[in-house]
Amino acid sequence: MLHLGHAYSALFTSVWAEALGGRFLLRIEDTDITRSKPEFTAAIFEDLAWLGLTWEQPVLRQSERFGVYGAAADRLKARDLLYPCFCSRTELAAQSSGADPDGAPLYPGTCRHLSPAEVKQRFAEGRDANWRLRTDEAVALTGLLTYSVAGPTPADRPQIRYARPERWGDVVLQRKGTPTSYHLSVVIDDDAQGVTHVTRGRDMEPSTDIHVLLQMLLGVSSPIYT
Repeated sequence: MLHLGHAYSALFTSVWAEALGGRFLLRIEDTDITRSKPEFTAAIFEDLAWLGLTWEQPVLRQSERFGVYGAAADRLKARDLLYPCFCSRTELAAQSSGADPDGAPLYPGTCRHLSPAEVKQRFAEGRDANWRLRTDEAVALTGLLTYSVAGPTPADRPQIRYARPERWGDVVLQRKGTPTSYHLSVVIDDDAQGVTHVTRGRDMEPSTDIHVLLQMLLGVSSPIYT
């Protein structure tokens, strides 16, 4: 069941970990509790073992760390860097005039300027919300952002690239019904696990913009990306 790209990434990471004298980590990113199922996790373990890979125990499971992610989001809320968004996907598609690097509608800022009274009223009505990052204000706090990209081999010197988080607009950091998002969770966990190198598929490369921004905002470490 394992996607070939994920199998390749796992093998690549294992080779690099050995070459660098490091640790090969497996993490189960199962924050979407409606779609994540035990049989999918079991299949990941089975397929990676079939490839001859071994990893440290215990395996970190993000579904067990919601409290940690929620606390990180609260730190951003205390700085007024997150705001609730009550828009539906249909409303976003109709209102947006652009797309983010993933091809999703770029958020037009509909809920960004709601007054505290309006926000309170909507929550009182039982409406749930995504929590979005005020990306432009966050970038103003951090200034120019860079990150390191590994060379072709572990022995090569990393290269420096510039992050462009503004092209994502006001990204969601807490999804409706969940105290986190992919962006927030991986930044927290990379730091907690002492990760020094992250293997990315090309489809995930643009996400590094947001991860570098969050690393600066939360004061956590920034790994080298491959």
